[in-house]
Amino acid sequence: MRSSSASPHCPCRPVLGPFRRRLGRAGLAAALVLLAAPATLAQTTGPVPRPGVPEATAPRDGAAPRVRPQRDRRGQLDALFEALKIAPDDESAKAVGNRIDAIFAQSGSASADLLMARAELAAGAKEYDLAVELLNSVLTIAPDHLGALARRATIFYVQDDYADALSDISEVLAREPRHYTALFGLALIMRELGDDKAALAAARRALAINPHLEGAKDMVKELAVTVDGRDI
Repeated sequence: MRSSSASPHCPCRPVLGPFRRRLGRAGLAAALVLLAAPATLAQTTGPVPRPGVPEATAPRDGAAPRVRPQRDRRGQLDALFEALKIAPDDESAKAVGNRIDAIFAQSGSASADLLMARAELAAGAKEYDLAVELLNSVLTIAPDHLGALARRATIFYVQDDYADALSDISEVLAREPRHYTALFGLALIMRELGDDKAALAAARRALAINPHLEGAKDMVKELAVTVDGRDI
């Protein structure tokens, strides 16, 4: 387990065991696309801040949250997930998915948004330990931030830290069982760990939510032959 996952800022997560395996380039690329935080996050300029730098530069949160009420948020997600199921083509599905991701990116905290943007910069620079530290801080401020949890899962995945990746994915799915990219990320990991049955189940769940999810159809078709003994 990497030292960054044991940060004092990190919400407690169960340890699942030291599952590590090198992945092919295609698998890594897929995970980066699947679980990356959406590009709608605020952008920052200048060098990536290092751990230990005072956070006085982060704006203090205003009294009023910047996100919609929880009931309105849930209603929006319900409508968008229904629209996703009946999207006529890949382009339409992607547009709906982007709107879903934008809701997942909402934190209601200016400080969390700033830290999230810095984490994206760090991850883009392959400073993964720093990115994890920043995401830990985001989750201290906004424990239910699905975008931060999913992004941290991706970084753990890239670092071959499957235990923490699976832990974060489980947290995402506990909060939003319809998070199809987390489900597909779970399928990728289970396949790499040799559990084709679990991988197939997760991929099918993801595909049921988003029938246009890139890569899911191929995975289901491939694994169905192995697990079910038949093509689909």
